Amino acid sequence: MENYTMEGRTYRYYGQEAPLYPFGYGLSYTTFRYRDLVLSPPVLPVCANLTVSVVLENTGPRDGEEVVQLYLRWEQSSVPVPRWQLVAFRRVAVLAGRETKLSFQVLAEQRAVWVQDWLLEPGTFTLFAGGQQPGQRVRAPSEVLSARFSVTGAARPLHGC
Repeated sequence: MENYTMEGRTYRYYGQEAPLYPFGYGLSYTTFRYRDLVLSPPVLPVCANLTVSVVLENTGPRDGEEVVQLYLRWEQSSVPVPRWQLVAFRRVAVLAGRETKLSFQVLAEQRAVWVQDWLLEPGTFTLFAGGQQPGQRVRAPSEVLSARFSVTGAARPLHGC
């Protein structure tokens, strides 16, 4: 094998074509609503971690569990990167009619790209939070929220942070 790129070989690199059954695809006996997605800080230094919070509400008639998923998208990168990458998830039980606020940490190393070494680059990123992948066409009732954040400073090797 001479071509080691992942382009066209895994759903993460298929370009605009969505997989038939994306990660997180499934059904539930209840419905959920996401709101109040907060990224802190919205502008961070290249080596800093990002704190994410989101409120999950069970709007259905039954108690249920939801797998809350966070995906990261690079808006520009010096090398090919996935369309979006899963950076965190958590299974959460929520009683009918109740809500819960969840917090996550997105580590700087999760933004690193491989350029002969793991490199952290400045730029703009989009973070998605929801019960499924962003842009899912065939879907269970659950929306995906998104928010942008920026990374400032010069590009640096991950081991230099």
